[in-house]
Amino acid sequence: MSAEAMAQGGSILGGVLGFKGNQAAAKQAKATAEFNAQMAEQEAIVLGRQKVDQEANMRQSSERLIATANVATAASGIQMSGSALQAAEDSYFNTEMDALKIQYAGDIEQAAKASEAALTRATGAARSSAYKMASYQSLLAGGTQAATIGV
Repeated sequence: MSAEAMAQGGSILGGVLGFKGNQAAAKQAKATAEFNAQMAEQEAIVLGRQKVDQEANMRQSSERLIATANVATAASGIQMSGSALQAAEDSYFNTEMDALKIQYAGDIEQAAKASEAALTRATGAARSSAYKMASYQSLLAGGTQAATIGV
Protein backbone atom coordinates (compact mmCIF):
# COMPACT_ATOMS: atom_id res chain seq x y z
CA MET A 1 0.00 0.00 0.00
CA SER A 2 1.43 3.34 -1.03
CA ALA A 3 1.99 6.27 1.31
CA GLU A 4 -0.55 8.25 -0.70
CA ALA A 5 -3.24 5.62 -0.19
CA MET A 6 -2.48 5.45 3.51
CA ALA A 7 -2.69 9.23 3.83
CA GLN A 8 -5.98 9.25 1.95
CA GLY A 9 -7.34 6.46 4.16
CA GLY A 10 -6.22 8.36 7.27
CA SER A 11 -7.94 11.53 6.06
CA ILE A 12 -11.16 9.69 5.35
CA LEU A 13 -10.99 7.87 8.68
CA GLY A 14 -10.40 11.16 10.49
CA GLY A 15 -13.41 12.66 8.78
CA VAL A 16 -15.60 9.68 9.68
CA LEU A 17 -14.45 9.72 13.31
CA GLY A 18 -15.11 13.46 13.51
CA PHE A 19 -18.55 12.86 12.03
CA LYS A 20 -19.36 10.10 14.54
CA GLY A 21 -18.08 12.12 17.50
CA ASN A 22 -20.08 15.21 16.58
CA GLN A 23 -23.22 13.14 15.94
CA ALA A 24 -22.88 11.64 19.43
CA ALA A 25 -22.35 15.12 20.91
CA ALA A 26 -25.50 16.32 19.10
CA LYS A 27 -27.54 13.51 20.65
CA GLN A 28 -26.07 14.22 24.07
CA ALA A 29 -26.77 17.96 23.82
CA LYS A 30 -30.39 17.29 22.95
CA ALA A 31 -30.80 14.69 25.72
CA THR A 32 -29.23 16.99 28.32
CA ALA A 33 -31.50 19.86 27.31
CA GLU A 34 -34.56 17.61 27.53
CA PHE A 35 -33.55 16.43 31.00
CA ASN A 36 -33.03 20.02 32.19
CA ALA A 37 -36.37 21.07 30.68
CA GLN A 38 -38.16 18.24 32.46
CA MET A 39 -36.51 19.30 35.72
CA ALA A 40 -37.81 22.85 35.23
CA GLU A 41 -41.30 21.48 34.56
CA GLN A 42 -41.13 19.42 37.75
CA GLU A 43 -40.00 22.51 39.67
CA ALA A 44 -43.05 24.35 38.31
CA ILE A 45 -45.31 21.64 39.72
CA VAL A 46 -43.58 21.81 43.11
CA LEU A 47 -43.85 25.61 43.15
CA GLY A 48 -47.57 25.34 42.42
CA ARG A 49 -48.05 22.91 45.29
CA GLN A 50 -46.09 25.18 47.62
CA LYS A 51 -48.34 28.12 46.77
CA VAL A 52 -51.46 26.03 47.38
CA ASP A 53 -50.09 25.08 50.81
CA GLN A 54 -49.10 28.68 51.52
CA GLU A 55 -52.60 29.86 50.64
CA ALA A 56 -54.21 27.19 52.83
CA ASN A 57 -51.98 28.12 55.77
CA MET A 58 -52.73 31.82 55.32
CA ARG A 59 -56.48 31.16 55.19
CA GLN A 60 -56.31 28.98 58.30
CA SER A 61 -54.37 31.65 60.23
CA SER A 62 -56.81 34.30 59.09
CA GLU A 63 -59.81 32.21 60.14
CA ARG A 64 -58.28 31.73 63.61
CA LEU A 65 -57.65 35.46 63.92
CA ILE A 66 -61.20 36.32 62.84
CA ALA A 67 -62.68 33.70 65.18
CA THR A 68 -60.62 35.06 68.09
CA ALA A 69 -61.82 38.59 67.34
CA ASN A 70 -65.44 37.39 67.15
CA VAL A 71 -65.15 35.60 70.49
CA ALA A 72 -63.58 38.68 72.08
CA THR A 73 -66.35 40.86 70.66
CA ALA A 74 -69.07 38.51 71.90
CA ALA A 75 -67.42 38.17 75.33
CA SER A 76 -67.40 41.93 75.77
CA GLY A 77 -71.11 42.08 75.11
CA ILE A 78 -70.80 44.14 71.94
CA GLN A 79 -73.20 43.30 69.13
CA MET A 80 -71.69 42.31 65.74
CA SER A 81 -72.66 45.54 64.06
CA GLY A 82 -71.09 48.85 63.18
CA SER A 83 -67.32 49.01 63.53
CA ALA A 84 -67.03 45.43 64.87
CA LEU A 85 -68.83 44.12 61.79
CA GLN A 86 -66.76 46.40 59.54
CA ALA A 87 -63.56 45.02 61.08
CA ALA A 88 -64.71 41.46 60.41
CA GLU A 89 -65.59 42.35 56.80
CA ASP A 90 -62.17 43.97 56.35
CA SER A 91 -60.51 40.83 57.68
CA TYR A 92 -62.40 38.62 55.23
CA PHE A 93 -61.66 40.99 52.35
CA ASN A 94 -57.95 41.15 53.22
CA THR A 95 -57.82 37.35 53.43
CA GLU A 96 -59.22 37.08 49.90
CA MET A 97 -56.81 39.74 48.60
CA ASP A 98 -53.86 37.91 50.18
CA ALA A 99 -55.06 34.62 48.67
CA LEU A 100 -55.27 36.22 45.23
CA LYS A 101 -51.73 37.61 45.60
CA ILE A 102 -50.42 34.16 46.53
CA GLN A 103 -52.23 32.58 43.56
CA TYR A 104 -50.88 35.25 41.21
CA ALA A 105 -47.32 34.80 42.50
CA GLY A 106 -47.69 31.05 41.95
CA ASP A 107 -48.90 31.59 38.39
CA ILE A 108 -45.93 33.85 37.66
CA GLU A 109 -43.44 31.34 39.10
CA GLN A 110 -44.97 28.48 37.10
CA ALA A 111 -44.95 30.55 33.90
CA ALA A 112 -41.29 31.39 34.48
CA LYS A 113 -40.44 27.68 34.86
CA ALA A 114 -42.43 26.82 31.73
CA SER A 115 -40.48 29.49 29.83
CA GLU A 116 -37.23 28.14 31.25
CA ALA A 117 -38.15 24.66 30.02
CA ALA A 118 -38.98 25.93 26.54
CA LEU A 119 -35.77 27.97 26.35
CA THR A 120 -33.72 24.99 27.52
CA ARG A 121 -35.23 22.80 24.80
CA ALA A 122 -34.58 25.47 22.16
CA THR A 123 -30.99 25.89 23.29
CA GLY A 124 -30.49 22.13 23.21
CA ALA A 125 -31.90 21.93 19.71
CA ALA A 126 -29.58 24.73 18.56
CA ARG A 127 -26.54 23.02 20.09
CA SER A 128 -27.57 19.73 18.54
CA SER A 129 -27.84 21.40 15.12
CA ALA A 130 -24.42 22.98 15.56
CA TYR A 131 -22.85 19.61 16.37
CA LYS A 132 -24.59 18.01 13.38
CA MET A 133 -23.29 20.75 11.11
CA ALA A 134 -19.79 20.20 12.51
CA SER A 135 -20.12 16.48 11.81
CA TYR A 136 -20.96 17.14 8.17
CA GLN A 137 -18.06 19.59 7.91
CA SER A 138 -15.77 16.93 9.32
CA LEU A 139 -16.86 14.46 6.64
CA LEU A 140 -16.40 17.02 3.89
CA ALA A 141 -13.00 18.09 5.22
CA GLY A 142 -11.80 14.47 5.40
CA GLY A 143 -13.02 13.78 1.87
CA THR A 144 -11.51 16.98 0.52
CA GLN A 145 -8.19 16.30 2.18
CA ALA A 146 -8.13 12.73 0.86
CA ALA A 147 -8.94 13.96 -2.65
CA THR A 148 -6.13 16.52 -2.64
CA ILE A 149 -3.41 14.15 -1.45
CA GLY A 150 -1.04 13.39 -4.27
CA VAL A 151 -2.57 15.92 -6.64
